[in-house]
Amino acid sequence: MKTPSGVAKRTILAVLLALAGLSAPRLQADALGAIESAQHQFNAGNYAAAIATLQATASQNASNAMAAYWLGRSYYEILDYDSATAQLEKAVSLEPKNSLYHQWLGRADGGKADRDRSFSLAKKVKKEFQQAVSLDPSNVAARRDLEEYCLDAPWIAGGSKSEALDQVNAIAVLDSVQGHLARAFYYREGLKKPGDAESEIRQVLSAKPHSADPYFEVANFFEIQNKPADIQAVVQSASEVAPNDPRLAFYRGVAGVLANANLPVADENLKAYLASAPERSDWPSHAAARKWLGRLYEAQGKPAEAAEQYRAALRLEPKNKDARKRLERLEKPSP
Repeated sequence: MKTPSGVAKRTILAVLLALAGLSAPRLQADALGAIESAQHQFNAGNYAAAIATLQATASQNASNAMAAYWLGRSYYEILDYDSATAQLEKAVSLEPKNSLYHQWLGRADGGKADRDRSFSLAKKVKKEFQQAVSLDPSNVAARRDLEEYCLDAPWIAGGSKSEALDQVNAIAVLDSVQGHLARAFYYREGLKKPGDAESEIRQVLSAKPHSADPYFEVANFFEIQNKPADIQAVVQSASEVAPNDPRLAFYRGVAGVLANANLPVADENLKAYLASAPERSDWPSHAAARKWLGRLYEAQGKPAEAAEQYRAALRLEPKNKDARKRLERLEKPSP
């Protein structure tokens, strides 16, 4: 067999270079298509499928920060914080000036710090949130994460009410609705002033937000305050903005249980939420829905059914103190 001549070699090299030039954008387009597909799987709550899709893409696109970011997000949702932090650290290393990547690395580090009860890792959480805010001062979600951290963490791990208030004031300048929500959280968690917090919450409702999330945050506040009539009013407002949002069913069910009214309808709503809503870290958990079903069955005088729901809640969320307390009370032998 003859070896290629000099001209032939140059011709082959030119063809290979041309193919290489064409393959790069094609690979990039394939990666973007795969990431888009993974996002659909993620939004449907099919995190295992999203991880499989992204792993295949990442193996061929090792320098794709977006693939690493969505892998980290997917691992975060299944509570695999070690894998989540590894992927989000990779995303940050590839795009160190991306505020969103730093913010989610902080959240993943936070999950890991809570699990391991690590003060040193907790300090890293704050650092990532601060970096996210520094890179993009308009990142309201990162500012709210930083506020929450400063209120929840002990001073030895960087907790600071004054720093939390700084974030509240900055958020209020950027977005009035988010400012009221942030200030309500500050009053409730930082100063233990539920009345002042409620005043801020009602200003959110007066602003009539055009997106659903603020309404559900308000509904969560009224859930904590045991105010079913207010929850019902908020759900009505939210339904006008997002009539098909699965969270409507959850809060309708909660309101029914708290009011001890129309319990069969509340039962249907809570079960509808479990059937239609994916398990998401930013939505009411399935464990919470099971706990409320347990409370509903207790109100109906069905202790066995209630205990079954509390056990289901604890299987999903072993640290659910309310479900555990209620189950222990049901299982306590009669004197």
